[in-house]
Amino acid sequence: MKVIDEQLLNETTEKARQSARLRMNYNFHDELDDPLNRLINAMEPGTYLRPHRHLNPGKDESFLILRGRIALFTFDDNGVVTKRLILDPLNGIYGADIKAGVWHGLVVLEPGTVLYEAKHGPFAPLSPENFAPWSPDPDNTEEVKRYIASLIE
Repeated sequence: MKVIDEQLLNETTEKARQSARLRMNYNFHDELDDPLNRLINAMEPGTYLRPHRHLNPGKDESFLILRGRIALFTFDDNGVVTKRLILDPLNGIYGADIKAGVWHGLVVLEPGTVLYEAKHGPFAPLSPENFAPWSPDPDNTEEVKRYIASLIE
């Protein structure tokens, strides 16, 4: 049995803080080709998860917040925010389910934030058409900072 406890969250958070990307996964599935991918994702403010969708292949994705706060966004095909939700267990907003093909992204609002995520496997890196063309490339750090700031204003 794998246990989700404070120690696991703390250890994964510490790895996220030391990571250049400011985030770290801990997988519960043993193989990347498992039919169901389950993981915790520890993230720190300033990490950039480029808006994306899971269209090809189509996969629904579920998030549950274990601690911290996140602003979760969905977008239309032009990059206009269609929904903004603050995941915050202290305020009774615990998660969301995103349907396949829906553009989505998030901004971490609090240090030590950890999500539990689940989606159909097998794991496959996102193909270019699944990244939002209207969002900045992760390598453009100045544009990324402006983009994140614009989302949370």
